[in-house]
Amino acid sequence: MILKRIVMVEKKILVIDDDMDMCALLQRFLTKNGYTVDTATSGSKGIEKFKEGHHPLVLCDYRLGDKEGRDVLKEIKSIAPTAKVIIITGYSDIKTAVEVIKMGAFDYIIKPLIPDEVLNVLDRALQQPAFVPVATNQSGSAKTGSANGLKPSSYLVGTDIATKELYQQIQLVAPTNYSIILYGESGTGKEVIAKTIHENSDRAHMPFVAVDCGTLTKELAGSELFGHEKGSFTGAVGSKEGSFEVANGGTLFLDEVANLGIEIQATLLRVIQERKFKRVGGNKEMPVDVRVIVASNENLKDAYQAGKFREDLFHRFNEFSIHIPALRKRGVDITAFANYFLDITNEELGKTVADFSEEVMELLLQYQWPGNVRELRNVIRRAVLLTTGKVIEAKVLPPEIIHNSRIMHSDIIEKSPQKRFVADSDSDLKNAATQAEYETIMKVLQQVKYNKTKAAEILHIDRKTLYNKINGFEDQMVNN
Repeated sequence: MILKRIVMVEKKILVIDDDMDMCALLQRFLTKNGYTVDTATSGSKGIEKFKEGHHPLVLCDYRLGDKEGRDVLKEIKSIAPTAKVIIITGYSDIKTAVEVIKMGAFDYIIKPLIPDEVLNVLDRALQQPAFVPVATNQSGSAKTGSANGLKPSSYLVGTDIATKELYQQIQLVAPTNYSIILYGESGTGKEVIAKTIHENSDRAHMPFVAVDCGTLTKELAGSELFGHEKGSFTGAVGSKEGSFEVANGGTLFLDEVANLGIEIQATLLRVIQERKFKRVGGNKEMPVDVRVIVASNENLKDAYQAGKFREDLFHRFNEFSIHIPALRKRGVDITAFANYFLDITNEELGKTVADFSEEVMELLLQYQWPGNVRELRNVIRRAVLLTTGKVIEAKVLPPEIIHNSRIMHSDIIEKSPQKRFVADSDSDLKNAATQAEYETIMKVLQQVKYNKTKAAEILHIDRKTLYNKINGFEDQMVNN
């Protein structure tokens, strides 16, 4: 069971959309559902209204007449970092939406808007700041980490080879006090991995504090990390504890750490080296004992060589590094995650959708998932919401998955001369066996016109194994 502490938040929202009809429609709909709604028809007007009202929720279209949604998000976060901003976007902007989430958006909603989905996302946004996981006891081996020698968790642990290697590294480093750099694309679950490390360390009974450095302005970063004293700057109406202070004795996770300014990096280095800090505007030095885990979607070594990150701070953090594989590299896990999110969404929506059609599962396995696990979660949540029967069909999937924009395996293989795949040494037994396997799979795929489900049946292997083998062939051709 997950214990939750709920804090009631006023149902007040600001809708920003340059379509006046959409503003009016959302205002009527949300008002009927208990929200106090303000609207603005441009990014600039929206920011002004936000300054006046400090709304806990903002629903903002990505494409506005005068600004982009990312610009509005950045300004709102600089005014009130705790505000929850939900971006409205079209299918063609899905990659941009993922980037906006990395900048601090709570979530995105894809057009055309579905009333129940809008309410569901807004309700989650209101509740999220108020719940703190205290203890878990969920059934199902797929939702625990015990098979990896790690303490059970409330989230899914995959079974793909890449995932197993990842959790072996976690098991190795978690009991130490090493600082760690986590590398991975947006949406791969870097915070989940950081929390797993914390939960399997000697600090597990102490706080785990996560800070998204990508949303911090230069002015706010010092206060957020180290706290401030009353009157230390305009707007500092009281004293505030910083993240280091709150995390004392536990683990501090700094996501997108490369976004911190050089000046804050220097202060951060001193705090980590000396294990003491001062609040902004304060004179008293406070001792601190914190394990620091940082995350970045860019190589910090490249960042310091480019002058964007301090080299000494990089070496301080780089006692151990972990690369989190993208979801498209974890083929077996796509099925596991899809079923996991199906169960969660059924419970969330009070529905009983039982399964995915064979066509849907094949489409999910073929898709590239640029937004990784986060994108898969949103696709499944939307699909469950739209499904009226017991099985999720392809018609409820987003167009970019149905009309898969990914370069199909068959296209890559057909257009790549076989000599690129064959190794230089004809006498290499391993390469000869791989070449024979490749030719057999290609022959069967051509016979069934690249229907991978039929090909897997003929080859007497499951569909996931076939995808993994084709991915392996592609990787070898790219590297040769």
